[in-house]
Amino acid sequence: MTNVVTPGENQTQPTASRLQSGLWLPIFDELADPRVVARLAADAEEAGWDGVFVWDHLRWRAPVQQVADPWITLAAIATATERIRFGPMVTPLARRRPAKVARETATLDLLSGGRFTLGVGLGSNRFGEEWSATGEELDDRRRGQMLDESLEILGAAWSGEPVHHRGQHYTVDGITFLPRPIQHPGVPVWAAGFPGNAKPLRRAARHDGFFPVNLEDHDQLAEIVATITGLRQGQATAFDIVVGLAADIDPAPYAKAGATWWLTDFDPEAVSLDQVRGVLRDGPVDCE
Repeated sequence: MTNVVTPGENQTQPTASRLQSGLWLPIFDELADPRVVARLAADAEEAGWDGVFVWDHLRWRAPVQQVADPWITLAAIATATERIRFGPMVTPLARRRPAKVARETATLDLLSGGRFTLGVGLGSNRFGEEWSATGEELDDRRRGQMLDESLEILGAAWSGEPVHHRGQHYTVDGITFLPRPIQHPGVPVWAAGFPGNAKPLRRAARHDGFFPVNLEDHDQLAEIVATITGLRQGQATAFDIVVGLAADIDPAPYAKAGATWWLTDFDPEAVSLDQVRGVLRDGPVDCE
């Protein structure tokens, strides 16, 4: 239920009246061409979908061979569409320099007229050994620290004020990040995490949404919603609960449990352009 706002507007919004629907695309093999994904996004917008989100990986295990850059792909989506929300789901911030991400996110928000959402998480070395193969941090605890420190820097950068940060992992000494994003107070942040882990829930509660990974069922989602509601007590700003479900799973019970977004969950090792086009043509869900 994230909303496009203009500078100076309050981002507080009422609860969405319906479950919003988004394509969630592993940009591998047949989807590794940003021109193809941009056309899919334009078609999705015309068909009434609310968003298009892309995976963020350097590589994936076999049989996947081709992998697109998510940020270039997101720029293509921004220029091919006018209404839908879009972003990476999710980008592992511990693999990226927060100062550069500050520039990229603000620029994408400007390019799209205020439609960008930043999905973040720890990332994993499990599926493609992309972390170990590139010498990145493998310890989950340290990656969590890097993620939280990066989010602190991004929040400061999006304010338009000079950023003075000297932390355990990053330094940003007196840089002002202008232009600011169109959305205020900044780009919405959806944090991903495993439902049984308290830290991702607390992290998400400080931001704009939660994306539970490996969600078991709608009953578990209801428990998550109750926990986050307690953590966010007294906060009036909008908050999204995002679920990834296969196209053949009824999202209505999840909407009843508190989900605000449904993202199409495709098998990354078997997804095809024809499969995505079929789901796209079937249209978004109608859960009032």
